[in-house]
Formats: sequence, structure tokens, C-alpha cells
Amino acid sequence: MIIPNGPGWLPRAKRSAASAYRMPGWCSIHIPRACSAGDTGTMGHGRGDEPAAPAAPGDRADVIRVLLAEDMPILRDTLVALLDLQAGIEVVAEVTRGDAIVPGVLDQRPDVAVLDIDLPGMDGLTAAGRLREQCPECKVLILTVLGKPGNLRRALAAHVAGFLSKDALAAELVAAVRKVAAGERVIDPQLALEALEVADSPLSPREADVLRHYAAGAGPAEIAASLFLSYGTVRNYLASAVTKLGARNRVDAVRIATEAGWL
Repeated sequence: MIIPNGPGWLPRAKRSAASAYRMPGWCSIHIPRACSAGDTGTMGHGRGDEPAAPAAPGDRADVIRVLLAEDMPILRDTLVALLDLQAGIEVVAEVTRGDAIVPGVLDQRPDVAVLDIDLPGMDGLTAAGRLREQCPECKVLILTVLGKPGNLRRALAAHVAGFLSKDALAAELVAAVRKVAAGERVIDPQLALEALEVADSPLSPREADVLRHYAAGAGPAEIAASLFLSYGTVRNYLASAVTKLGARNRVDAVRIATEAGWL
């Protein structure tokens, strides 16, 4: 049986194959239930081929419900296995696309959403910001290989509860999930130190605004129309941004400003 195709969905056959493959110390991967017609990319978890039966009132109040957003199958399966192996933690949903995160959270109502940043459809930081608006009771833990000061700053601006590098130990991830669910904040100390060491932006607000539009793909003429500036003024702002950042060109200026969290 194949789960209907859609953003963030995975074929049931593929997940079953993953479940059949076991290594010493691994727990079996839960087979997702078929989602309702209103779901968008969420894979609820159950045991076997049938949807999981609802828990009796009060008997699972202490279980931390987790949604996992990761597009790499091997890593996703490993994280699911790791978290499901822990007492009091259950992965109730997985998504493979960033634009499936908010619908998945609204459908499954997890306590914690563990999100990668680099996801198709929408990046995890943008999704975290939308979760803050639409489901603030769900705590967000960013787990990423893109551990740059700029990403940490964006994450903190989105009020995420945790930010960890994928270099973290398994025990650190499990502990972070528990702490975040308990209302604590968990930030990778090395990343926090690097973010503090980044200097303040040398760009003026207008230069940053123009460069932000350019980073989004707009050309000078389009930026001028959008910001009600002349074409020449936009070119001057871009040139000034390149000079202040010590960049080789506009693209390099976007890279430097983005990595530093100045956009």
C-alpha cells in the first residue's frame, strides 16, 4: 500500500522496508498511519499496519510528543529510532518538507518540533517563525549542520527553544528534547559564543534593506520600484554594501551579510 503522494509524504512501502532492516541496538521504526484528507505531508506513527489506537485518558500525559522534520531518509530513520527508544518520548509525526511543518504540528499537536534548517519547500527557521504565530505552545528545537551565527540569530529572533548542531551527541539531543519540553532553553554553547563574537552590522538600515531584496532575487530596477527609490540610488546602496563588507561583488556581499546574521 502506498501513502498518497503530496508535499512531505513518503511511500509506506519505503518506510516498511526501513522498518524491516534492523541493526543491533536499534528499535524498529514505527510504520506511519495513513493521514486524513486534510493532512499535508504529516506521517503519524502507529504500530504495525494499523493506525495507533488512541491512548486512554491520563495514561500518556507524561509522554513528550515529538514532530521531526528531516529530508534525509537515513538520518530521519536514525533520529526516529533514537527518540522512540527513550522512555517518555514518542515521535508522533515526521515531515520531509519545510512547508509541511506547520500543517503537521496543527494536525498532531506535538510538544516539541525538532527541525532541520535546510529543507525543501521552506527552510526550518521560517517554519519556526510561523509556528510561533500559529502554535506557540509547540516548542521548537533546531537541529542542523548549518551552525552559523547568522542562523542562530534568526532562530533566536523566531523564539526557538533550542538550537543544536548535528555534531551533538545522541545523549545531548535526548536531553535537549526533555529540557525544551520542560520549558527550558538549550543553545549550543560554541555557537552562542561565535554569535556573540560577531560584530555589529556595518550596513545602514537602507543598505541592508536593499541587499535583502537583492538576496531574494530582485534586480536594481525591481528593488527601486519596490522601495520607491531611483535606479541610481539602488545601485549606489549596493555598491556601498559591497565596499563596507569587503566583498568581491554583490553575491559575495549577500553571503557575508547572511552568514553574519545582518540580513
